[in-house]
Amino acid sequence: MCHARLRYRAHMFTCVIRYTVDPERLDELEAYARTWIALIRKYGGQHHGYFVPPREGVEVPKATFSFPGLGTDAPGNLAFALFSFPDVEAYERYRREVSLDPACAAARARFDERPCFTHYERSFLTPMFD
Repeated sequence: MCHARLRYRAHMFTCVIRYTVDPERLDELEAYARTWIALIRKYGGQHHGYFVPPREGVEVPKATFSFPGLGTDAPGNLAFALFSFPDVEAYERYRREVSLDPACAAARARFDERPCFTHYERSFLTPMFD
C-alpha cells in the first residue's frame, strides 16, 4: 500500500481553524487574533498567524492557475489561524491554564459583545515529513 511508506511525526501537531468571518469586522478579528496569538505563545504553543481575505486593493493570484478546470476561488469570507504544540500533553496543559487567564476571559467578552466570525471548523494536522 502506497501510504504505508509515509512516516508521520506523531508528537507535534498543528491546529488549523477555518473561520467564516464578516469582512466588515476584520478590525475586531485583528484584536481577537492578537490576544490569542499572545495566549498561545504564553502557554507553550507556536502561533503561525491569522490569515484573512485580502483587503480591498490588495492583489493576489487566482486559484485556478495551477490546475485549470480544477481550482476555484474560495469564498471571500474565510479566514484561517494556525498554531502548533509539541504534543497533546502540552496542548491539554494550555487548554487548562488559558481558561484561567484574565486575557482569555476578556477576549471572550469582547467576542460576545461584537462577534467577528459566525462559524469555525478546527482540524488537527500532523506533518507528513520531518
